[in-house]
Amino acid sequence: MTEIWWQRDAQHVNVQVQQQSLARQSQLTKPPGSLGLLEELAVTLAALQSRSRPAIDYPCIDIFAGDHGVVEEGVSAFPQAVTGQMLHNFAGGGAAIAVLSRALDAQLRVYDLGLAQPIKPPPGVTQRHIAPGTANFTRGVAMTTAQCQQALNVGRDALVEAAIGGCCDLYIAGEMGIGNTTSACALASALLDIAPQQLVGAGTGLDVVGVAHKLEVIERGLQLHAARLADPFDALACVGGLEIAALVGAYIAASQYGVPVLVDGYICTVAALCAVRLNPSCRPWLLFAHQSAEPGHAVLLTALDARPLLQLGMRLGEASGAAMAIPLLRLACTLHNEMTTFDEAAVSGSTKA
Repeated sequence: MTEIWWQRDAQHVNVQVQQQSLARQSQLTKPPGSLGLLEELAVTLAALQSRSRPAIDYPCIDIFAGDHGVVEEGVSAFPQAVTGQMLHNFAGGGAAIAVLSRALDAQLRVYDLGLAQPIKPPPGVTQRHIAPGTANFTRGVAMTTAQCQQALNVGRDALVEAAIGGCCDLYIAGEMGIGNTTSACALASALLDIAPQQLVGAGTGLDVVGVAHKLEVIERGLQLHAARLADPFDALACVGGLEIAALVGAYIAASQYGVPVLVDGYICTVAALCAVRLNPSCRPWLLFAHQSAEPGHAVLLTALDARPLLQLGMRLGEASGAAMAIPLLRLACTLHNEMTTFDEAAVSGSTKA
């Protein structure tokens, strides 16, 4: 049987560099462990980047956009035209992630995988049209097998382009698609085999009645596709989204190319869970930026044994939470690289083992 690309093993974490970095941390002029998680972050990045002095000099941020047929069921507080309008906003520099990317000197790229109301892509938006959004998963599969594979490939190709020539030392992906918290919740419920009421939230701003309706829609979709949900690829195709599948493909490809990933919020974490279910070897390459205000996010982070770096009550998506964590990672690297050791500073170290 021909091997599928997303099943190929991730690169190995560099254990030798990890040990060297741990040794350096133990010699820096501070009590052991006194910088808490910052120490662990520096060591982890060093091991993933295979360099004893880790750095975030070339962060790359990709936004994948696609619409969702399940919006027909009235699960969103916003119309689908917003997806295309936001692509213009990304390209025009007015969206939160565009502002953050400029402030962080990060490369920002935007991909249109398929909108319900197609737009002429403005400069700065790359069109990778697969379908005019997904189909309504309460009536049939969201994506055909071929469409799901295409979306996975878009994510892979975006990552490969970013990684060529070593011009990406941290990869972040974000999403845009009205209705995508509904698809993400359905996919997470299928992957975790738990009731969707443990995960469902307000998304872009539904009230209590709206959330209850959203839950009922998700339950109908899961019941329709119950026979196929045990397989992670099938679950993704049945209830997922074009942009969610692209995220999955990008995360797996990053692990295969040896690029550390900083995962954004709820929807991106669902994609990360799907990536790990499709290819468990990718898990060490995934760092998790923040815990969002979406109620299901904490459940997902626990399932992935993930420790989020920030908890700011954010729920914007579009990679904004992950971007907020870049300065923290950079400071962790700077401390690791530039603090002096006890010997260098002629300071007496601890006498305890």
